[in-house]
Amino acid sequence: MRPVGSKYLLEEPLGRGATGTVWRARQRETAGAEAAVPGQPGETVAIKVLKEELASDPDIVMRFLRERSVLLRLTHPNIVRVRDLVVEGDLLALVMDLVDGPDLHRYLRENGPFTPVAAALMTAQIADALAASHADGVVHRDLKPANVLLQQYEGRMHPMLTDFGIARLADSPGLTRTHEFVGTPAYVAPESAEGRPQTSAVDVYGAGILLYELVTGRPPFSGGSALEVLHQHLSAEPRRPSTVPDPLWTVMERCLSKNPDERPSAENLARGLRVVAEGVGVHANSAQIAAAEGVGALLAPDPAPAAVPGVPGAADPTQVLPTNAPHGAYDPNAATSVLPHTGGPAGAADPTAVLPNTGPQGQQPDQPHPWQNQLRAARDRNEQTQVQYLDPDDDPLRRRPQRQVARPQQPRQAQQGRPQQPQPRGRQQPHAGYGYPDQQPQQYAPQRQPQRYAPPPAAEPQRPAREPRAPRQRSANPMKVPGLGCLKGCLFTIVILVVASWLVWELTPLHTWVGQGRGYWAQLSDWAGQVGDWIKQLDTSGGGN
Repeated sequence: MRPVGSKYLLEEPLGRGATGTVWRARQRETAGAEAAVPGQPGETVAIKVLKEELASDPDIVMRFLRERSVLLRLTHPNIVRVRDLVVEGDLLALVMDLVDGPDLHRYLRENGPFTPVAAALMTAQIADALAASHADGVVHRDLKPANVLLQQYEGRMHPMLTDFGIARLADSPGLTRTHEFVGTPAYVAPESAEGRPQTSAVDVYGAGILLYELVTGRPPFSGGSALEVLHQHLSAEPRRPSTVPDPLWTVMERCLSKNPDERPSAENLARGLRVVAEGVGVHANSAQIAAAEGVGALLAPDPAPAAVPGVPGAADPTQVLPTNAPHGAYDPNAATSVLPHTGGPAGAADPTAVLPNTGPQGQQPDQPHPWQNQLRAARDRNEQTQVQYLDPDDDPLRRRPQRQVARPQQPRQAQQGRPQQPQPRGRQQPHAGYGYPDQQPQQYAPQRQPQRYAPPPAAEPQRPAREPRAPRQRSANPMKVPGLGCLKGCLFTIVILVVASWLVWELTPLHTWVGQGRGYWAQLSDWAGQVGDWIKQLDTSGGGN
């Protein structure tokens, strides 16, 4: 178990997302007045702990504290209530009500799509939650089935929308870049993908995709990559499924309009979905069917959509009105009025003065903030590794001793006399001895390079230049065949044996013996008898003399 602050204790993780991890936690003591719900000791809650990179960004911490009041006052029966916010060191956490049930994405995967009536009623309750948040100026911007929790309530599934405010926290400049958007590619609105001004209409677009997925089991746009999905959001039209009734398809078309000004408000969307659910049911009467067929008249766009703060198109900052302006007057082009001088002795400084720069010495106001430098360095470290040429002299794996005796290197003047070809920038000249001409034997120890910033060495006495030795000629086919020497020896031995056998056959009476059929031992016995007779004859002749 891990404590969070002094009032909560984490027990087990329930799920992980792109911005943090949701834990089942228990309250250790009653929360203070800063919490929206004090709670009781031992009460079970859900705590979403944001990732460390979010907690270490000062912009996100300030945004977290600034959005505190907005998140705590956002209450609705179809919104997961935020009870408390915890800021402790490098930890940011949202304490929420625990919803004991699966999310809508998991339910669709396990049970399949909804009927048109059930999908319309489910989306209508989600639209109610969006209408309440838009009235408070909060735009969800990441509406998808994974952010809808299903709670069992009186035998029915009660959808509850969660993760409000996470998209606003993730909009910090330290986390996103100018060309990125906040959201999931399969559910992102066209204006979000293009970086155009965003309003509450992006949530209505997400509700249309969610309604389409509830009926068909899949989003209207898909592809092999995020870029392909975004391209379809910008240019492709959704295909109508055969199981969708005409009134429900009219609602989907209005919600999925590429023009945000043509989409209905969340409040009108909830009203139109309930009319459609009554008109497409099996027990619908003629009046309900007629009302469902004319649902297009109920889907009026929002005349004043809630703008996403901090992006182009958001609400203008507070404007200072002149003192003589009538009550309620507002001029968007008027400039901020300058307060008159409050008086004082001549030459005295004004009460309000510009404070001097308190940054580090040498840092100008127009220079980037140190946090931006750190984030830029982190992004550079995450860039793809660039493959560059490595000089073999600097490669320790190729630096091995050679059998040849080290020869004195040619004088530097001889090398300088050769014209050098300019090399492209970023590449180095290949090293000799690896398949390139003018190769030289590698020394046991590489020549020590002079230091980069060391003073130039003293001039050495010039020596007579030695004529360069002609390069050794290599064979046309330097490839070596394994076992070729052994094969040559075997062939030579066979030739010797054949020649020796032929000489024995021709120069000896072997062929006569073979023709007479005499055996080897019989011939040896005959030779032994002849030798014995010859010795006896020698003895006899010697005795007679």
